[in-house]
Amino acid sequence: MTVSALHSDHPSSSGDPRVVVRVFALTDVGHTREHNEDTFLVADLESGEPVHFDVASRELAAEAHGILFLVADGMGGAASGEIASSMAGSEVLHVLRERWRVQRDLTPDDFATVLRDATIFANTRIHGFARENPEHRGMGTTATIAGLLGDTLYVAQVGDSRAYLVRDGTARQLTKDQSLMQRLVEAGELTQEQAEASERRNIILQALGPESHVTIDLTHQQVRRGDTLILCSDGLSGLVRAE
Repeated sequence: MTVSALHSDHPSSSGDPRVVVRVFALTDVGHTREHNEDTFLVADLESGEPVHFDVASRELAAEAHGILFLVADGMGGAASGEIASSMAGSEVLHVLRERWRVQRDLTPDDFATVLRDATIFANTRIHGFARENPEHRGMGTTATIAGLLGDTLYVAQVGDSRAYLVRDGTARQLTKDQSLMQRLVEAGELTQEQAEASERRNIILQALGPESHVTIDLTHQQVRRGDTLILCSDGLSGLVRAE
């Protein structure tokens, strides 16, 4: 999923300038699996409705309640990964509809809190579904969840899907993988090049669903005109270097 920030001459209902984004989103099953376990979601948080991609790209103006972008990469046998990633999107959006869209005092702190709480709620729901349906025991999904409020992007992270910001021709990773390789690199036991070539590079330390509790990494980044945000699963980041 790519999101490009554009110049806007269109004021919001309050008279303030709005950020306008052009969004392109695509998922593909690839050549290895029979099931597509990835999910993406774009939603206008003013209306609470998801955006459908029946055309190549969509142009959206960020209204007062902002815009949601999400990429999830499911895991589990049979259709479990598909279910987990789909639930991540639907449950996060459900919380934002119920708790954020109805608010009138739209503070950045409240927005960040609701994003974090929505991610925790999604974990609880996926974990509960797996407990109630033993054939899906152990299912889970990564989740990279970005909310744009005004000119600031808030990113909630679980697992090893990623968010990049491309500015002035350079891609910078906004998220940190919750993975074994990331931990070994930070400990100085592996180089980044060794981690990328390791047979254990797909081992993640957290996902939504497998455990009853999950730790959310939450960051924020101010955006500028011309920025491009990329949200992707490791199906892209594992094959294409930042350069």
